[in-house]
Amino acid sequence: MKKLILLIALVNATMLNAQVFEGQGDQKFQVGANIQDEATGITLTYDYGLGENISVGISSSYALGIDSRLNADFGDRFDLKARFNANLGNVINVDDNFDLYPGLSLSLKNFGGHVGARYFFSDGFGIFTEATFPLAKYSNDQTDIGYYIHNQFAVNIGASFNL
Repeated sequence: MKKLILLIALVNATMLNAQVFEGQGDQKFQVGANIQDEATGITLTYDYGLGENISVGISSSYALGIDSRLNADFGDRFDLKARFNANLGNVINVDDNFDLYPGLSLSLKNFGGHVGARYFFSDGFGIFTEATFPLAKYSNDQTDIGYYIHNQFAVNIGASFNL
Protein backbone atom coordinates (compact mmCIF):
# COMPACT_ATOMS: atom_id res chain seq x y z
CA MET A 1 0.00 0.00 0.00
CA LYS A 2 2.89 2.36 0.83
CA LYS A 3 4.32 1.80 -2.64
CA LEU A 4 0.99 2.60 -4.31
CA ILE A 5 0.67 5.84 -2.33
CA LEU A 6 4.28 6.74 -3.21
CA LEU A 7 3.58 6.06 -6.90
CA ILE A 8 0.52 8.31 -6.88
CA ALA A 9 2.43 11.06 -5.06
CA LEU A 10 5.33 10.73 -7.51
CA VAL A 11 3.05 11.06 -10.53
CA ASN A 12 1.35 14.10 -8.99
CA ALA A 13 4.68 15.72 -8.11
CA THR A 14 6.15 15.02 -11.53
CA MET A 15 3.33 16.78 -13.29
CA LEU A 16 5.46 19.85 -12.64
CA ASN A 17 8.57 18.31 -14.29
CA ALA A 18 8.51 16.89 -17.83
CA GLN A 19 9.08 17.54 -21.56
CA VAL A 20 7.33 17.93 -24.88
CA PHE A 21 7.08 14.92 -27.18
CA GLU A 22 7.13 15.83 -30.87
CA GLY A 23 5.88 12.55 -32.35
CA GLN A 24 7.35 10.50 -35.18
CA GLY A 25 11.14 10.70 -35.34
CA ASP A 26 11.50 12.39 -31.93
CA GLN A 27 14.54 11.11 -30.01
CA LYS A 28 15.14 11.43 -26.28
CA PHE A 29 18.18 10.36 -24.25
CA GLN A 30 18.09 10.30 -20.45
CA VAL A 31 20.72 9.66 -17.81
CA GLY A 32 20.02 9.53 -14.12
CA ALA A 33 20.09 7.88 -10.72
CA ASN A 34 18.24 4.65 -9.99
CA ILE A 35 17.00 4.53 -6.39
CA GLN A 36 15.53 1.42 -4.74
CA ASP A 37 15.54 -0.55 -1.47
CA GLU A 38 18.45 -2.92 -2.06
CA ALA A 39 20.66 -0.82 -4.34
CA THR A 40 21.31 2.53 -5.94
CA GLY A 41 22.77 2.92 -9.38
CA ILE A 42 22.64 4.60 -12.76
CA THR A 43 20.09 4.38 -15.53
CA LEU A 44 20.23 5.26 -19.23
CA THR A 45 17.25 5.40 -21.59
CA TYR A 46 16.74 6.13 -25.27
CA ASP A 47 13.26 6.64 -26.76
CA TYR A 48 12.33 7.00 -30.43
CA GLY A 49 8.95 8.37 -31.56
CA LEU A 50 6.95 6.13 -33.87
CA GLY A 51 3.81 8.26 -34.00
CA GLU A 52 2.04 11.22 -32.45
CA ASN A 53 1.79 9.56 -29.03
CA ILE A 54 3.84 6.35 -29.30
CA SER A 55 7.52 5.74 -28.69
CA VAL A 56 9.75 2.70 -28.29
CA GLY A 57 13.22 2.48 -26.87
CA ILE A 58 15.78 0.79 -24.69
CA SER A 59 16.71 1.27 -21.09
CA SER A 60 19.61 0.00 -19.05
CA SER A 61 20.46 0.15 -15.38
CA TYR A 62 23.50 -0.80 -13.37
CA ALA A 63 23.40 -1.17 -9.60
CA LEU A 64 26.40 0.47 -7.92
CA GLY A 65 25.58 0.71 -4.22
CA ILE A 66 24.31 -2.69 -3.18
CA ASP A 67 23.35 -3.78 0.31
CA SER A 68 26.37 -5.45 1.92
CA ARG A 69 24.53 -8.73 2.56
CA LEU A 70 24.22 -9.25 -1.22
CA ASN A 71 27.31 -10.46 -3.07
CA ALA A 72 26.52 -9.37 -6.63
CA ASP A 73 28.61 -9.81 -9.77
CA PHE A 74 28.27 -7.87 -13.07
CA GLY A 75 25.38 -10.00 -14.37
CA ASP A 76 23.43 -9.44 -11.16
CA ARG A 77 23.98 -5.68 -11.29
CA PHE A 78 23.14 -5.10 -15.00
CA ASP A 79 19.72 -5.04 -16.66
CA LEU A 80 18.65 -4.19 -20.22
CA LYS A 81 15.04 -3.42 -21.22
CA ALA A 82 13.04 -2.90 -24.40
CA ARG A 83 10.32 -0.33 -23.71
CA PHE A 84 7.07 1.00 -25.11
CA ASN A 85 5.64 4.40 -24.08
CA ALA A 86 2.31 6.18 -24.54
CA ASN A 87 3.35 9.85 -24.59
CA LEU A 88 0.39 11.81 -23.21
CA GLY A 89 1.75 15.36 -22.95
CA ASN A 90 -0.37 16.73 -25.77
CA VAL A 91 -3.43 14.79 -24.54
CA ILE A 92 -3.47 16.14 -20.98
CA ASN A 93 -2.18 19.57 -22.11
CA VAL A 94 -0.55 20.68 -18.85
CA ASP A 95 2.27 22.61 -20.53
CA ASP A 96 3.96 22.53 -23.96
CA ASN A 97 7.20 21.40 -22.26
CA PHE A 98 5.59 18.57 -20.26
CA ASP A 99 5.19 14.90 -21.19
CA LEU A 100 3.64 12.18 -19.04
CA TYR A 101 4.46 8.71 -20.36
CA PRO A 102 3.16 5.44 -18.93
CA GLY A 103 4.60 2.34 -20.51
CA LEU A 104 5.65 -1.29 -20.44
CA SER A 105 9.09 -2.87 -20.55
CA LEU A 106 10.49 -6.33 -21.20
CA SER A 107 13.89 -6.84 -19.61
CA LEU A 108 16.47 -9.52 -18.97
CA LYS A 109 15.15 -9.71 -15.38
CA ASN A 110 11.35 -9.14 -15.59
CA PHE A 111 8.32 -7.79 -17.41
CA GLY A 112 7.35 -4.46 -15.92
CA GLY A 113 5.69 -1.12 -16.15
CA HIS A 114 6.74 2.46 -15.67
CA VAL A 115 5.21 5.89 -15.29
CA GLY A 116 7.44 8.81 -16.14
CA ALA A 117 7.38 12.53 -16.68
CA ARG A 118 9.73 14.96 -18.42
CA TYR A 119 10.02 18.72 -18.46
CA PHE A 120 12.27 20.60 -20.88
CA PHE A 121 13.71 23.99 -19.94
CA SER A 122 15.11 24.57 -23.45
CA ASP A 123 14.98 22.83 -26.82
CA GLY A 124 17.72 20.43 -25.76
CA PHE A 125 17.73 20.01 -21.97
CA GLY A 126 15.24 18.94 -19.35
CA ILE A 127 14.69 16.76 -16.30
CA PHE A 128 12.82 13.51 -15.84
CA THR A 129 11.50 11.26 -13.14
CA GLU A 130 10.23 7.72 -13.60
CA ALA A 131 8.71 5.09 -11.32
CA THR A 132 9.32 1.48 -12.39
CA PHE A 133 7.69 -1.67 -11.05
CA PRO A 134 7.68 -5.37 -11.97
CA LEU A 135 4.48 -6.94 -13.27
CA ALA A 136 5.91 -10.45 -13.76
CA LYS A 137 9.18 -11.71 -12.32
CA TYR A 138 11.17 -14.35 -14.20
CA SER A 139 12.07 -16.02 -10.94
CA ASN A 140 10.70 -15.98 -7.42
CA ASP A 141 13.87 -17.64 -6.13
CA GLN A 142 14.84 -15.48 -3.16
CA THR A 143 18.36 -16.92 -3.17
CA ASP A 144 18.91 -15.22 -6.56
CA ILE A 145 20.51 -11.79 -6.02
CA GLY A 146 18.82 -10.39 -9.14
CA TYR A 147 15.46 -11.00 -7.45
CA TYR A 148 16.33 -8.34 -4.88
CA ILE A 149 18.00 -5.84 -7.20
CA HIS A 150 15.76 -5.75 -10.28
CA ASN A 151 12.37 -7.01 -9.10
CA GLN A 152 11.17 -4.19 -6.89
CA PHE A 153 9.71 -0.72 -7.10
CA ALA A 154 12.35 1.84 -8.13
CA VAL A 155 12.52 5.56 -8.84
CA ASN A 156 14.73 7.12 -11.53
CA ILE A 157 15.58 10.83 -11.62
CA GLY A 158 17.93 12.73 -13.87
CA ALA A 159 18.58 14.76 -17.00
CA SER A 160 16.79 14.42 -20.35
CA PHE A 161 18.15 15.50 -23.73
CA ASN A 162 16.66 15.98 -27.22
CA LEU A 163 18.79 14.34 -29.90
